[in-house]
Amino acid sequence: MESIARISDLLESARELTLDAASAARSSRASSRPLDRNQIKKLLDSRNDREILEGLRRVISMMYRAQKTLPFFSSVVKNVASPNIEIKKLVYIYLIHHAEQEPDLALLSINTIQKSLSDTNPQVRALALKTMSGIRVPVISQIVSLAIKKGVADMSPFVRRAAALAIPKCYRLDPAQRPQLVDYLAALLADRQYFVAGAAVAAWIDVCPDRIDLVHRHYRGLVRKIVDMDEWSQMTTLRMMTCYARRCFPRLMRSVSTGPPKTHTAHTATKTPDLGEFYGETPSPGYGETPPRHGDTPPRHGDTPPRHGDSASSGDTHQVPVLDPDLVLLLNGIRPLLQSRNSAVVIATTRCYTDIGTPEYLKAAVGPLIALLRGPQDVQQIALYNIVSVCLSSPQDFVKYANHFLIRATDPPPVWELKLEVLTLIFPHATARVKSLILSELEHFSGSTDKALVKEAVRAIGRCAQADATTAPRCLRLLLAQITSLDGTLAAESLTVIRHLIQQDPEGHIATVVRLAKNLDSATDPQARATIIWLVGEFAGINGEDNIAADVLRILVKDFASESEAAKRQIVLLAAKVYLHHINRQAEDKTPETPEPFETPETPETPEPNQDEHVVAKLWDYVLLLVRYDTSYDLRDRARMYRALLSVPQLATLMLLAPKPAPQAPSPSETRKGFPLGSATLVLAGGGGVHGLRGYEALPPWVADGHEPDPRLRDTEPPTPAYGEDRVVPASQRLDSAARSAPSAVVARSNGLGAQGGQGGQGEAVGAKSLDDWLAEEEADDDDDEEDAETDSDEEEEEEDDDDEDEYEEESSEGEEENDRLVKSP
Repeated sequence: MESIARISDLLESARELTLDAASAARSSRASSRPLDRNQIKKLLDSRNDREILEGLRRVISMMYRAQKTLPFFSSVVKNVASPNIEIKKLVYIYLIHHAEQEPDLALLSINTIQKSLSDTNPQVRALALKTMSGIRVPVISQIVSLAIKKGVADMSPFVRRAAALAIPKCYRLDPAQRPQLVDYLAALLADRQYFVAGAAVAAWIDVCPDRIDLVHRHYRGLVRKIVDMDEWSQMTTLRMMTCYARRCFPRLMRSVSTGPPKTHTAHTATKTPDLGEFYGETPSPGYGETPPRHGDTPPRHGDTPPRHGDSASSGDTHQVPVLDPDLVLLLNGIRPLLQSRNSAVVIATTRCYTDIGTPEYLKAAVGPLIALLRGPQDVQQIALYNIVSVCLSSPQDFVKYANHFLIRATDPPPVWELKLEVLTLIFPHATARVKSLILSELEHFSGSTDKALVKEAVRAIGRCAQADATTAPRCLRLLLAQITSLDGTLAAESLTVIRHLIQQDPEGHIATVVRLAKNLDSATDPQARATIIWLVGEFAGINGEDNIAADVLRILVKDFASESEAAKRQIVLLAAKVYLHHINRQAEDKTPETPEPFETPETPETPEPNQDEHVVAKLWDYVLLLVRYDTSYDLRDRARMYRALLSVPQLATLMLLAPKPAPQAPSPSETRKGFPLGSATLVLAGGGGVHGLRGYEALPPWVADGHEPDPRLRDTEPPTPAYGEDRVVPASQRLDSAARSAPSAVVARSNGLGAQGGQGGQGEAVGAKSLDDWLAEEEADDDDDEEDAETDSDEEEEEEDDDDEDEYEEESSEGEEENDRLVKSP
């Protein structure tokens, strides 16, 4: 009969599977056909689990398509008591979504959900706890807290994980529950299951990130578990460990010698302390120095130690951080995370090394960061933002990976912009071959058809020239070859970069300005022509009358009316500078060389434009006349301002001929410097609209030396929680503990010994023996029984042999007696 029942169960299961498969196939074909409200309600009110499940699927599908599903609330919630776990899952999802809109009806299902907390299936218990904490009704906050307390003490780690994830939800529902929730967190952080501890860390960050005292005892355990956690838990644990390290481990530095000590020779000069050299100023020859004397002795012990860089120094030294052993444990423990398949974990590990590690640890993270460039384009872009941030602080570590930053034809603009930035950052630290490769790459893309790419390539060439002076001539030649290009964008950007390079060393680029002036006729872009005219005006005061500025001005005013607005402004400025230099030269010629004592030299009178017949003055008058009839209000206002300013040559000199600071072209990502890796603020460079980004929190500062917590707090192992170690103890040990705690008589009666437990000290043996001892004795008794059985069988065989011998002896004796009778008979 049992076999028949088993066969019938198998057939029923096969029938259910067949029906489910057919229903799934039918629903997949007819899923596009919507059902009306009455039909869906009919499915939800059905007594068949399959029809209820079909109705719930349609309701959930409607809910995620933003359709109205609130009218089905009563029909859905009444299925919360169904024993089918698939139905429970869908009902819980619907309940969480609509509980805020129907809080009264949602409260009616709380009792059923509470009953599910005691279900024998841990999956059902965890799902019930998740649902109860997801119902955002403040009235049930205490019920949720009690449910979390029950989940914390649950034997199943899945339920304990659900309790850890429910703690932040309960805290947001009712912040007054924080003290109880912190107590639950203290127990969950000590959990031996890594996925429970990871969820507890996430709850700790949301509820009490300032309570680092909860972490002290579990610090080393969490470091050991972090490798086994899931990706989300790994990221939250890395974030917590970073904050913990900066609050508990002071940043100590020590000096390390990197070079051999310098020996004193007879030619070594003894140098006296000099304040000028102390403040970084180079003293004049002989200032503060003592001439070398023969027989000078080195400084004795107790003298003022030599400064870094002095000839008496014992060698070059640099500062290196001193790491705490627990910090080293963390940095070494998270190293395997660099090989994670999740790009966010790799970036989080790199951020940890950047914030609390040393350059040696950061160098190990460069390769995994480069490996992220093999992913999709969105992953590449985020990875490049983080690579650029790391490259700003340590560009030399990326030099050997320069080939990975070469632009591909399929790269979108955000990706190739960041790649160009990385190439310019590593350029000063690269070898000659890599520098030549980078410049060839930039030269190639400066001729691209994409105007945005052309601009960025030319700007990158300028940044390379500013970063490495040895390659500046080659960069300048590349840019000068582009000024005659028919592409106005390329010519304008090239001239802008050339202007920046010329301002770095004006005296060494006079010939470059002359060459640019010769190419002025071929420059058609308005911005390019304006840049060349401005450069000519900056060099208008060199070589006096032999300067080309006046001749360039003469050529430009011939076609003044057809110039662009930007070029006209620079022509007026050039005319003002040329005329100002002419006035200053005339003033120098009229100034007496040796004025009489106590006699104030007369201020030369500024000649009126109509009284001076010099060609420069005529050019100035002609430019003013042209501007007077120009249609631009701005241009006419500028001309009036320059004419009023030139009436006071000293003020005009300060305003127009003042030395200009050399412009710097920093990396575009300099504004992102200081933001943590992996954050949205890093990608948006601190932007995010008018009000900025919400939720950004800066890293805590390093704790001062002497103010850190006692390291012995991390030496103690966490106490065993009520649900932790006892839940994994074998049943034999539980019985042993129960036997030790129970009275001997009770144990004796429970083991069927009765009154014999007190004889011969046997009562003590019952309480003292463990289950293993009892099992060993049973095995010994079994062995004795087997030996007794063997002995009995041997004895039986011996008895049988003895019986046979006795019978044989009896037969032989009978035979002898018969022989005796036969002998005696005659």
